[in-house]
Amino acid sequence: MMPAHDGADMRKPERTHTYTDMIGDSARWDEFHPRKGDIIVATPPKCGTTWTQMICALLVHQSPGLPQPLTVLSRWFDRHSEPAKEVAAHFDAQPFRRIVKTHTPLDGLPYWDDATYVFCGRDPRDAFLSLVDHLGNLSPETVAEATRRTNLPPGFRFPTDPDDMFPLWFTHGNQPWLEDGFPAGPLFYLTQTFWDFRGLDNIVFLHYQDLVDDLDGEMRRLSAALGIAVDETRWPGLVQAARFESMRDRASDTAPGAHLGEWADNTSFFRKARSGEWRTGLSAENLALYARLAPRKVTADCLAWLEGGRKAFDPKTP
Repeated sequence: MMPAHDGADMRKPERTHTYTDMIGDSARWDEFHPRKGDIIVATPPKCGTTWTQMICALLVHQSPGLPQPLTVLSRWFDRHSEPAKEVAAHFDAQPFRRIVKTHTPLDGLPYWDDATYVFCGRDPRDAFLSLVDHLGNLSPETVAEATRRTNLPPGFRFPTDPDDMFPLWFTHGNQPWLEDGFPAGPLFYLTQTFWDFRGLDNIVFLHYQDLVDDLDGEMRRLSAALGIAVDETRWPGLVQAARFESMRDRASDTAPGAHLGEWADNTSFFRKARSGEWRTGLSAENLALYARLAPRKVTADCLAWLEGGRKAFDPKTP
């Protein structure tokens, strides 16, 4: 059943669930020491997470030359791969405004009034096709680690045909209360948890398609939301560094988990954007399944935004 939006943004988010699966554990947030001004980049998997992290980092540091590779600078806090205390110590040692990555729904995260939560959405069908690429590019070591955590048979691989994988992803979750997102994590439920509190000033919404259509404008909008003044002398260089091609050219620094050997090929993480490819990349049967069930997973305004960005519906509409 879809959560109601009416009046929800008059409340504050509460941490009511723990998310533990083959990839991460939201209980790790108990080790995090919050600091005023923290930026929490919270997105569903394959919805522009790395892009959003890069934009935030460029705005905070006002230079394409970041103090650390993005994959190290803005770590995924929930990820099992590194001990939580070590990752917390890494963030504690950063003397600048911190940018933390998560794929946890808002009802599994701590909420702080003086942090900013930056959420990026994407058409779910494009996000799914990008996930198929993602699963195919995992390094053998990453697959082996996930296999060990879940007792999957040795040599297990997820289906490589999008039409075989789509029903599994679209109708199964990693937790009993989730109905989508297996194996990477939920998209619809996660989005709705943030959408229900979209009236809060410290929850900011970006959309993948809006970034594609107007990167400069969306970066300016985010800069204002983060309280960072635009330096016009530096601005063209920041926008250029945030472009897809620029990030791909520095894949060893920008691909998430590159410092952990996450990928078979770091550059392939940025292989292509997949925007709109669902029209030809999914079968008529799977598109019909989506059309039938997607409206039951989130509210109508939320789905309109997911599929079309701010041109379809502005999240900050009262």
